[in-house]
Amino acid sequence: MEQVAFITGADRGLGLAMVEVLAKKGWKVFAGCYMPEWPELVEMSAKYAQNVNIVPLDVSKDDSVVEAAKIVSQHTDRVDLLINNAGVNSPTKENKISEEQDYDDMKRLYNVNAMGPLRVVEAFLPIMDKSSLKRLCFVSSEAGSINFCHRQSWYGYSMSKAALNMGVKILFNRLRPEGFTFRLYHPGWVRSYMSGVKNLNGELEADRAAECAIAYFLSKRCNRGLHSPGDEDRLVMRDWKGSEWPW
Repeated sequence: MEQVAFITGADRGLGLAMVEVLAKKGWKVFAGCYMPEWPELVEMSAKYAQNVNIVPLDVSKDDSVVEAAKIVSQHTDRVDLLINNAGVNSPTKENKISEEQDYDDMKRLYNVNAMGPLRVVEAFLPIMDKSSLKRLCFVSSEAGSINFCHRQSWYGYSMSKAALNMGVKILFNRLRPEGFTFRLYHPGWVRSYMSGVKNLNGELEADRAAECAIAYFLSKRCNRGLHSPGDEDRLVMRDWKGSEWPW
């Protein structure tokens, strides 16, 4: 049976690369498109015409997310893998507290990075409930780790990712008993377009980062013993090396 995925923020960078990794594996991929003027996703859909379908999506807007779920449900009876990848950063992220803060931009980051995935899960829940996999994946960041925090700025981004992690935990509490499985992921420092232009200083190119991400998202967890819960019953955040990150 053909497996079906939906990926947000698929226009470029990590999201686009994950579309290709899954398409090569034979998955049917619905790719959330926020920037129709950006050519790469259109080229990808032409290259994998039988596997990749573009869906307009702005995760910051309720009606856009609802419409995206409606479009997908018209083409498939289920979604097996939902990857919440869409995320933004701020041009004023380096501002220290002694400098002027852009609170409107912080709200934008929170709306996309924290509330966006929640909107997507809510809208896609009915169609995901028909899957046997029911895999919910979230691209987070080490910036959302409170215990590990070392920054003296990046308020909006770090706070939005910490809020995302809390949202995923609440979803886990509610949906894990219904058979949903979760992957919370820190992809590493990717050479992507998080700030609008490609970051050339990252550790990983997007294609390599995507391979690591998809391998983790599709991985199986093992039971730890006859009378103990399996790893699926424990929510963790892991990075591209498989290391667990503190909350």
